[in-house]
This record gives sequence, C-alpha cells and structure tokens, in this order.
Amino acid sequence: QVQLAESGGGLVQAGGSLRLSCAASGRTFSSYAMGWFRQAPGKEREFVAGISAGGGGTSYTDSVKGRFTISRDNAKNTVALQMNSLKAEDTAVYSCAASLYYGPVYRTSDFNYWGQGTQVTVSS
Repeated sequence: QVQLAESGGGLVQAGGSLRLSCAASGRTFSSYAMGWFRQAPGKEREFVAGISAGGGGTSYTDSVKGRFTISRDNAKNTVALQMNSLKAEDTAVYSCAASLYYGPVYRTSDFNYWGQGTQVTVSS
C-alpha cells in the first residue's frame, strides 16, 4: 500500500510559479506510475499530468502543456509538479495519485491510491 502527502500549494499571482511535491511511503514507489489531478469548486476532478514508473514517459492535459512539468525521484520517493505561467483557471485542489500500472496513465479509474490534496489559488 502507498500513502501520499502533497505539499507546496499556496496563493500566487497570475503569471507566477509554484512547485508541488508529493511524498510517498512504501518500498515499491518505483513500480507505480504517478499522476497529478485537480478539482476546482463545482467541477469534476481533472487529470493534469502523469509519469511512468521509470520516469521515461510523461503525459499532460492540453491546457497545461508547455507550462507544467511532472518529474519524479525514485530514490527519494517523490513526484513533483512544476507549474509556470499560472492562470486563474489553474485554481484548484491538486492531488497526487499512484497507479499499479507502469504508465503513464491518465484515467481516474487507473489510479489506486490518492493523497489528500493541496490548494492552489491563482489571483488575477
């Protein structure tokens, strides 16, 4: 089983940057594909970015391509989301998730473990 804890959220002005981090427990972190999702008030949870277990493959939703970068450090059991050129519409609770697939995967149903989430607010 994997336990996930996000950090790094906060309030930032439009055009600014934030770096989210997700720390995972467990000795088999390197066997899980990882992903970041977000949920804005009144909206469904949305896939943001995913990375394969080995880190060699990544995927992004179209709205963040060129602005967000997902990465992982399997030696430290962490996955990060670097967010640049933030927009007001990026405001949401961001959660990391772990999948038993090698990945990268993007469907909510493909992920088995979820963190509690961290709030990101972008002011315009």
